[in-house]
Amino acid sequence: MAAPKKGRSASAQSKPGRSLALILIAIAALTGGMFASGHTTPRLGIDLAGGTSITLRAVAEPGQESAINKTNMNTAVDIMERRVNGLGVSEAEVQTQGDRNIIVNIPKGTNSKEARDQVGTTAKLYFRPVLQREAAAGEATPNPSTSPSGSGSPSASGTDKAKDSATSGSATPSATATSQGRAVTDALKADGTPSASNSPETSGSPSPSSTSSSSSSELEKQYTALNCADPKQRATAGKGGKQDQPTVACGQDGGVWSKFLLGPVDVDGTEITKAQATFDTQSAAGWQVDMTFNSAGSKKFAETTSNLSKQTSPQNEFAIVLDDEVVSHPFVQNTIGGGKAQISGSFTQEEAQSLANMLSYGALPLTFQEDSVTTVTAALGGEQLHAGLIAGAIGLGLVVIYLLIYYRGLSVIALLSLLVSAALTYTLMALLGPAIGFALNLPAVCGAIVAIGITADSFIVYFERVRDEIREGRSLRPAVERAWPRARRTILVSDFVSFLAAAVLFIVTVGKVQGFAFTLGLTTLLDVVVVFLFTKPLLTILARTKFFASGHPWSGLDPKRLGAKPPLRRTRRPASPAAGPVDPKEA
Repeated sequence: MAAPKKGRSASAQSKPGRSLALILIAIAALTGGMFASGHTTPRLGIDLAGGTSITLRAVAEPGQESAINKTNMNTAVDIMERRVNGLGVSEAEVQTQGDRNIIVNIPKGTNSKEARDQVGTTAKLYFRPVLQREAAAGEATPNPSTSPSGSGSPSASGTDKAKDSATSGSATPSATATSQGRAVTDALKADGTPSASNSPETSGSPSPSSTSSSSSSELEKQYTALNCADPKQRATAGKGGKQDQPTVACGQDGGVWSKFLLGPVDVDGTEITKAQATFDTQSAAGWQVDMTFNSAGSKKFAETTSNLSKQTSPQNEFAIVLDDEVVSHPFVQNTIGGGKAQISGSFTQEEAQSLANMLSYGALPLTFQEDSVTTVTAALGGEQLHAGLIAGAIGLGLVVIYLLIYYRGLSVIALLSLLVSAALTYTLMALLGPAIGFALNLPAVCGAIVAIGITADSFIVYFERVRDEIREGRSLRPAVERAWPRARRTILVSDFVSFLAAAVLFIVTVGKVQGFAFTLGLTTLLDVVVVFLFTKPLLTILARTKFFASGHPWSGLDPKRLGAKPPLRRTRRPASPAAGPVDPKEA
C-alpha cells in the first residue's frame, strides 16, 4: 500500500486545531476591540435611525446665471460629499434634485449642526489681510492707521479658537505669543529650502495705511456698529462685499464672536491644491494644517506674507474667510514661498481636520441657500426592518429544519459555522461604522440575509462531496480529505462570482444600493474564511469520533442510508493440486 502523500492536506488533516484556534482568536480580538472602542452596535442609516434632510438651492451671482449647470451641480455634490465624509458622518446622502436643488440626508447620531454648517457654507474661500479686530468684550486691537512699527503691545482681547492666550505685558509682539496664537510657517524650511522673498514694493497686499485711507467712511461706520454677538447682524455681515475692496466680517474664537475689518482678497481658495491635518512628530508641537498652493497661489501667498510679516498684531494676520465668515486668522512669522505652508497652534485633532476640510473643499463653483431642514423619522424604516427581520428569521428557521432533517448530525457543524459567520459579520460591521463611516441600512440588511443562503450553500457543497466519497465505499476520514479539494474549488468559484457581482454593483451604483453590495461582498469573503478555517477543520476533528466515524444513523453519514457500495476486497484461496485454474471472477 502506497504511503500517504505529504503536503498541505496531510498537515491540515493532522493539525486542524490550529485553524480553529486562529479563527476563535480573531473573533475574540474583534469582540474585544468592539467593546474597547465603545461601538458595540452597528451604525444605522437614515432609513433606520432617522436623521436630518436638508434642501439647498443654487443661487447664481448677478449676470452669471449660466453657472447653474449640470457640471457645476455635480461638482458641488462631490465636494459636499467629501466635506461631510471628512466629519466622519455615516452614510450621508448628497444628490441633485431638479436642475438647481441639492438634497443632503444626514443620519441621526451625528453632529447635524456641524454637518449643516459644512454643506451650507458653500460660498468661495478667500484669504484677506486683517486690518482690525475687536473681541466681544469691546477692547479694540490697533487701529489700521497705526504705524507698522508702533511700539504698543498687542492687545490681549482676542480669544484664540484653540485657547492659545496672549502673553500679557509683552512690549513687542512675539512669534509665538500673540492675541491669535496661530502661526503660519513655511512648510519647506525644515528641509532647508529657502523661502521666496519679496520686497514690500512688489507686494500684492496694500499696506494698512493705504488700505485705511482708501476705505470709505461707510465701511468704518459698519465696523463700529457691527455686533457679532447678534445672530441677525452676524448673518448679514460682509454680504455682497467685493473681492477688491475691504469688508467687515465676524468670526468665532473659543466660542466668543469677534468682528473683523478685512482688506481686499489676496489669495483665492481655489488656488489651494491640497490641505490636510497632520501631527507634528518631530517637534511634538501637536496638530497642524498643511497647505499646498498652485503656481499662481504660491506667488500671491509669498507676496502677501512678505508684507504681513513686517506688521504688528493684528495686521500681521490673514483671515481665512468662508461664506463671509472668518474661520481662522493665523499670524505670519516670515515670508512664505515655495507653495507650501503650515498653520500651527494649539489645535485639537478635530479643529485641525475641520479647518483642513474647509481649506480643501471651501471653493465651490456656486453659492447655495438653505431652503428647508426637515427631521426624518425612522418609523417607516423601523417597520420595514421589523418585517424584514421576521422574514429572515422564518427563512433561517426553514434552513435549520431542512439541515436537521436531511443532514442530521452534520447540521450541527453547519449551524456552528453560521454562528461563527454571524459573529464575524456583526463585530466587523460595528467596527467599520466609526472606522470608514459604514452604516447599516435596509438594503444592507437584505444583503446580510441573502448571505445566509450563500454561506449555507458552501456547507452543502462540502457535505455532499463527503457523502459521495462514502457512497463509493470509503470510510469517513479518507472521505473528508478526498472530498475537500473538489469542494474547495467549487466553493471558491461560486464565492468569486458572488464577490465580483457585489464589487461591480458597488462601483456602478450610488446611495443605498451600495450598502447592499458592500454587505454582500463582505459576507462572501467571510464565507471563504469560515469554510477554510472553521467548517473543514471541525469536520476533520469530528470524523475521528466514534459517532461520525462509525456511521451512526443520526450522524448524517450512515453508509446504509446513503446506499454505499461495499468495500472492494480481494481474497486468495489456496490452489488445490487436483483442481484446475481458479477463475479470477470467483476469487
